[in-house]
Amino acid sequence: MANLVLYLKAEQNAEVMEEHVCVKDIASLYCADKSVCAKVKSLKIHQFYEKDKKRQVISILKVIQLIEKECPNVSVENIGENATLIELINVNKHKGPVQWLKMIFVAAISFFGTGFTIMAFHNDIGINEIFSKVYEQVMGYSTDGYSILEVSYSIGLAAGIILFFNHIGGRRITKDPTPIEVEMRVYETDVNKALIETADREGKTIDVS
Repeated sequence: MANLVLYLKAEQNAEVMEEHVCVKDIASLYCADKSVCAKVKSLKIHQFYEKDKKRQVISILKVIQLIEKECPNVSVENIGENATLIELINVNKHKGPVQWLKMIFVAAISFFGTGFTIMAFHNDIGINEIFSKVYEQVMGYSTDGYSILEVSYSIGLAAGIILFFNHIGGRRITKDPTPIEVEMRVYETDVNKALIETADREGKTIDVS
């Protein structure tokens, strides 16, 4: 029988909820023979134990070695990552009132911290004096209170923040990712790369022998 080609697209990071980790948990697979594809998906590649750390890096070469050992007539083509960071997570661990308190605390810090930063910036540049001088130069006389400049600036600031974060309440304005989402993806990728490289340098990667 001619060798079958199995295409393996491994992810950089894979979160699993079971101690028993299979190929399907870390990669997408395609093969012309559906039975081979199903067999490889259920192939065990790692087992977490109670005493082990809940994070492990596994080389895709090791996965390919296990696949070809189990299916000698299969040739594996990797079109994904060279190593995968596997994390065992417990979805029920963070549920409850403590999680809600953390969310409220973070939301309060973000809200009041941002407000204080904006006010501190306005105070540093003396924005009230600037508006007063601009109003006096344009209108020819000074204002005793708030003018149209302060109102327009406040509305524009709010509109700019909404457009920047691309959200109004829980609704997205456009389909584009927000700047925070982009930065979070970049940060996540950098963290994964650092953890994979650290594990490789320390010799903790599960690799071919």
